[in-house]
Amino acid sequence: MNEIAYRIMVFIAGLIMGTLYFGGLWLTVKKTLSSKNPALWILGSFFFRVSIVMVGFYYLASSNWQRLLICVLGFIIARYIVVNYTKSIDEKQIPLKKEESYET
Repeated sequence: MNEIAYRIMVFIAGLIMGTLYFGGLWLTVKKTLSSKNPALWILGSFFFRVSIVMVGFYYLASSNWQRLLICVLGFIIARYIVVNYTKSIDEKQIPLKKEESYET
C-alpha cells in the first residue's frame, strides 16, 4: 500500500481511537453520577479504554515511530473535538442558575 495512504488511514484511526477513549470517559463520568457502584464503572471503563487504545497503537505503528506519532496526533486532535462537543451538550442540558447578589 502507498505509504501516504497508510499514514492517512493511521491518522483517521487515531481520531477514531481518541473519540472512543474520550467519549467513553465522558459517558463513564455521566454514568457514575447516578450509579450505586461508581468505582466499578471507573475501573472497568479505564481498563477497557486503555486496552483498546494500546492495542490500536501497537498494531497501527508496526515498529514505525512516524506512524505512531501520526496516530497520537489524531488521538490528541480527537480529544479537543470531543471536549468541545461534550461541552456544548452539557451546557444545553444543565441550566445554570444566576448567582444571587448579596450586596446592599
